Amino acid sequence: MGLMEHFDLAVAYTWEYDEEFVNLIEKIFQDEGYKTFLIKPSNYEEVISLLTSRKLHFTALLDRASDEDPSFMPIAQILQRRKCYVINPYQKVNEFIDKALIHKKLQQKKFCLPKTFILPAFDHDFRPHIKPKDLDFLKRPFIIKPSYFSGGGQGVVVNAETLDEIRRERIKSPTEKYLLQEIIHPKKIQGRRAWFRVIWAFDQAIPAWWNDQTHIYFPVTKKELQKYNLTALKKITARIAKLTSLDYFSTEIALTKDHSFYLIDYVNDQCDMRLKSNHPDGVPDELVKQFIQRMLIKVSTL
Repeated sequence: MGLMEHFDLAVAYTWEYDEEFVNLIEKIFQDEGYKTFLIKPSNYEEVISLLTSRKLHFTALLDRASDEDPSFMPIAQILQRRKCYVINPYQKVNEFIDKALIHKKLQQKKFCLPKTFILPAFDHDFRPHIKPKDLDFLKRPFIIKPSYFSGGGQGVVVNAETLDEIRRERIKSPTEKYLLQEIIHPKKIQGRRAWFRVIWAFDQAIPAWWNDQTHIYFPVTKKELQKYNLTALKKITARIAKLTSLDYFSTEIALTKDHSFYLIDYVNDQCDMRLKSNHPDGVPDELVKQFIQRMLIKVSTL
């Protein structure tokens, strides 16, 4: 058997738009003298074989592949047994991406959440579970969102009015639980909607203005944090991190006229890291770099 080859960070990915993010990770890590290794659809089988025969080892793995393609799963499984640090391990993620489950946990911890009704999966119980007066409580229009699969707003109905629409959605995805939520109207700050996306990056919160209608990001500056009294964005995100113990995720927070910070999209574990320099609705490059620097610090301590 030859010598085992060792790399500091492996990144597994399948999405073509992750390419620029991955290239930036490699550049920043390698500039600091760290060794990186990429795992993609063209080489994952070979990697599994090299790991199995102990010819390859990684200090840490950033897995952006196995949630999309289960054939990548053995990689994380082997590495976990070998004391490799898996960033956002699968079992932890699974616990917190079900919106119905995490909603209850956040409620218990007294987070500020939109008024919500949780409906069981249609296959499990086809009764409506909701009355017209409940819709009056939510106020029409309201939002219907699946508990599990709603990345990037997929499957979310934003201006629902009737019990019939709820029934239709439940039948469309009969194994999904559904959340019915009131619509939160953010206040305006200097003409901007006070809607934010905060990225939690290895013990640090990175807040950004994020327009929920156009999906355009801008960094929140230190000056703006103080001036508009937005430091709660960081505190709320840190509380979610403590509850979930995930290495990274993003969350959506809206600020209302009475200065209440509402949690909207609780835990998004696979953040879209397309760069704003290449995509109008991408994450500002400096925030992506900040995220990678945080990951570098984490890996350097392992």
